[in-house]
Amino acid sequence: MYKISKNLKTLSFVLMAVGILSLAFGFMTTPSSVEDVKHQMEQHNNHDADVVEHSEADADHAVVKVNDHHDEAHAEHVFTQMKNRPWAAFYVSALFFFFLALGAMAFMAIQYVAQAGWSVVLLRVMEAISSYMIVGGIIVFLILVAGGLHMHHVFHWMDASLVDPLSANYDPIIDGKSGYLNVPFFLIRIAVYMAGWILAYFLLGKYSTEQETSGDNKPYNKAFKASAIFMVFYGVTSSTGAWDMVMSVDPHWFSTLFGWYVFSGMFVSAIATIALVTIYLKSQGYLEFVNPSHIHDLGKFMFGLSIFWTYLWFSQFMLYWYANIPEEVTYYLARFADYKIPFWTMVAINFAFPVLVLMDANKKKFPLTMVITGVVIIIGHYLDVFVMIMPGSVGSHWGFGIVEIGSFLGFLGLFIYIVFTSLEKKGLLAKGHPMLKESEHYHYYNLEHGDDH
Repeated sequence: MYKISKNLKTLSFVLMAVGILSLAFGFMTTPSSVEDVKHQMEQHNNHDADVVEHSEADADHAVVKVNDHHDEAHAEHVFTQMKNRPWAAFYVSALFFFFLALGAMAFMAIQYVAQAGWSVVLLRVMEAISSYMIVGGIIVFLILVAGGLHMHHVFHWMDASLVDPLSANYDPIIDGKSGYLNVPFFLIRIAVYMAGWILAYFLLGKYSTEQETSGDNKPYNKAFKASAIFMVFYGVTSSTGAWDMVMSVDPHWFSTLFGWYVFSGMFVSAIATIALVTIYLKSQGYLEFVNPSHIHDLGKFMFGLSIFWTYLWFSQFMLYWYANIPEEVTYYLARFADYKIPFWTMVAINFAFPVLVLMDANKKKFPLTMVITGVVIIIGHYLDVFVMIMPGSVGSHWGFGIVEIGSFLGFLGLFIYIVFTSLEKKGLLAKGHPMLKESEHYHYYNLEHGDDH
């Protein structure tokens, strides 16, 4: 039986404490009123004016741009965006780690549906990562409820004045989508998604446990059926969930590829996480039946899905940019204007690094290579979620500092604690599984002798 080490448990608590303190710092350092924002903007404008005066000392008078920074409505908009920053950072990390667990759950269900034998020795790792969905899902849902209660404005469309024709803030585009984008229906949809995903996790875990003591394959057959139903449900709700939880942050924009795009990032990040947890456990003397072939196959999934993600990213970007339709290309303009560094960094490391490193078949069976690549993939796809959420919620008033790094570390600590304590509850080997022997001896001989076929 696995037992979480004292050092790992301590690390998880320290990371959670860092996350809580960082978020507290983020909330405390946001402007407390619109007047504070006006004061900051005036100081910034005065500084700009001084620069212009000194750079044009020989001119008859200084040229100072007159802009709308002193406009009341603009100041309120800036205030809202600055207040959104800690909430948005919190949401990005919460959503990213929830997606890791959901992706692992989907990968596990695929193993059952495909009746795969190679991955049986990794089944408990997939179950443990999926267990984070419960706490992670509750946190994400509470953040969304907080938006519905107007505690934050990460989701711009939740402002009731936008759908009121008598309001000065009336937005006909958002009003046209209000039949779908309204708070009660939105929260009901999210609750249904979460309930379905978590129910599938409980059922697969239940059947997996029953299979250990069952004298036949009835629990396995039930798991197969439950996985097939889940995959149909997941196939629909992973897309609608992406529209609701991610795409609606930019309510004027839409993409028919977006559900697949979010899915691909979720899936490759989850497989990278499975590889990292597996390699860690292997290094601690556990998972004795995991051999280079299992690691190699995880690497093949990481390689292939990184290409798939890039294909979807390029397809979406190229078609929208080429068409140059204002309501479509505005999504990328916002990211080019203020998010160039994270945007292009995310694209580069999510494609170039894993593809170049994992293209060589032999490198995929080396633990160190897989660890480095897995960490890079996770960081890259965290940046992907960051770039998807931040522009529509905080605009140009973003940063990557204490609150963003701290929230990521805090959720990392919570994720580590839940995943590794979950591993303690069952044996690391899925005993009784009908394909266990196949997995234990999977291709070991061939890879050891340099034959990848």
